[in-house]
Amino acid sequence: MAISRLNALAAQIGGARSDGIECGKDAAKEFGFAPNHRNLNHGSFGTYPKLLRSLVNHYQDEAEARPDRFIRYDYPSLLDKSRDAVAKYINAPTSTIVLIPNATTGLNTVLQNLVFQPGDAIIYFATIYGACEKTVDFITETTPAESHKVDYEFPISDQDLLGRFEDAIRSLKNKGKHVKLAIFDTIVSLPGVRMPFERLTALCKEHSILSCIDGAHGIGHIPLDLTDLDPDFFFSNAHKWLYAPRGCAVFYVPERNQHLIRSTMPTSHGFIPRPVEGKVINNPLPPTGKSDFVTNFQFVGTTDDTPYLCISAALEWRSRITYAGRKGEEAITAYNLRLAREAGVVVSTSLSTEVMENAERTLGECNFSNVRLPLCFSEVARGEHAQAVKIGQWIAKVLVEEYDTFIAIIVYNGSWWVRMSAQVYLTIEDFEWAGKVLKEVCGRVESGEWER
Repeated sequence: MAISRLNALAAQIGGARSDGIECGKDAAKEFGFAPNHRNLNHGSFGTYPKLLRSLVNHYQDEAEARPDRFIRYDYPSLLDKSRDAVAKYINAPTSTIVLIPNATTGLNTVLQNLVFQPGDAIIYFATIYGACEKTVDFITETTPAESHKVDYEFPISDQDLLGRFEDAIRSLKNKGKHVKLAIFDTIVSLPGVRMPFERLTALCKEHSILSCIDGAHGIGHIPLDLTDLDPDFFFSNAHKWLYAPRGCAVFYVPERNQHLIRSTMPTSHGFIPRPVEGKVINNPLPPTGKSDFVTNFQFVGTTDDTPYLCISAALEWRSRITYAGRKGEEAITAYNLRLAREAGVVVSTSLSTEVMENAERTLGECNFSNVRLPLCFSEVARGEHAQAVKIGQWIAKVLVEEYDTFIAIIVYNGSWWVRMSAQVYLTIEDFEWAGKVLKEVCGRVESGEWER
C-alpha cells in the first residue's frame, strides 16, 4: 500500500482540527457540482465531498497495481476498519455490521434468507419503497408467505399509524396467521416523512414479530443507537446522508439472528451449505478467523467495493462541519432540520399551498419537507392518476433540461407534491429560487404546455 499517499489524503480530508467548514456556501465548495446546478434532491442518490473522490481513486489505483494482493489480503483489513468506524457511529457491536451496495440489497438478503411456512405473514406499510414492495411480491409468489399492507394516507398521526399496525396484527392472528416479519422505514422516501420506527420496533418485540427496518434514509440523517433500538434487521445507505461514495450501505444483524442470514445476494464463496456426505466445503479465499456471518459478506463476487473503504474518511469530514457554534454531527443535524422546515415554509408560501405535516409535527422531524403544488387534480389531470403521473414526469424533465435542477415529485392523495431535501451545501436562497421556479412551471402546466 502507498502509505505516505494515503496518510496525506487522510490529513487533507480531516484538515486541522480548527479548520471548520461552515454550512451553506462554504460547504458547497467542498462538492463537485456543475457551476449552475442546484442539487435539491440529495435524498435520492446522495453525493460526497470532492476530497473523498481522491481516496476512492487511491484505492482503485492500489487494486489495479496489485489486484490479488489488494483484493485478497489488503482489502479485508481495510474493510474491517470501516465496519468498526460505522459500528461506533451507530453504537452497535462491530460483529453485527457488514457492508452491502444499497438498502434494496439489504431487504432482498433478509427476505430471501428467511424460511417461510404456510400461514406465515409479512406486514408492510402503504408507503414502502416501490422496489421493496416488489420484493415482497416476489417472495409471496415464490414461497408460502402471505403479505398484508397497512393502508393509510399521510398526514396521519403517529398514534393512528401505530394503532393500524396493531389492528393488522390482531386481524391476521384472528385468521390463524403467524406474523413472522414486519417491514417499515425510519424515514419514508416519497413523501419524505419520518416514521415512528422506534415504537414500531417496540411493538414488534411485544408481539414476537421480527422487525426489519428499511433505514435507507437513516444513517447520517437522524441520530441512531442500534444497541438501544435493538431491531432484528436493519440496513441503511451510507451514500445518501453520510457522504460516502455510491454504492455503500450498512447491514446490521444482531448475533442472535445471524444464523438466519445464510447467504449473501448473490451467493458467494462464504456460503456454508448444509453437510452432505462426501461433499467437501471449500472457500478459495484466505482464511479470516472471523464469524461465518462476517466472512460471508467480506467477498461477494468481483465488484468495485472501494466506496466501503471511505466511511472513516466521510465521518472525519463530517467532524469539520460547523454551524451556529456547533460542530460535527450536532451542526449537521441542527442545520438540516432547520433548513428543511424553513424550505417548506418558503416554497409553500410562494405557491400559496401547504406543507405536509400531522398534528404532532413529527412527519417533518427529518431533512425533508413536502409541499403541495398549486394544480387542480380534477381540472389539470381530469381526475386521472395516469394523466397526473405524465404531468409530474413533464415537470421533472423541464426542471432538469431548462433549470438545471431536479426536485422529486409524487402524485399522492389527489395532488402533486414536491419533496425538498435540505443539505449542508444549500441555503434558504436555493429554496426561494425553487419556489419561484415551481410557480412558473405550474403556470406552464395550467396553460396546457405539457400536452403540446
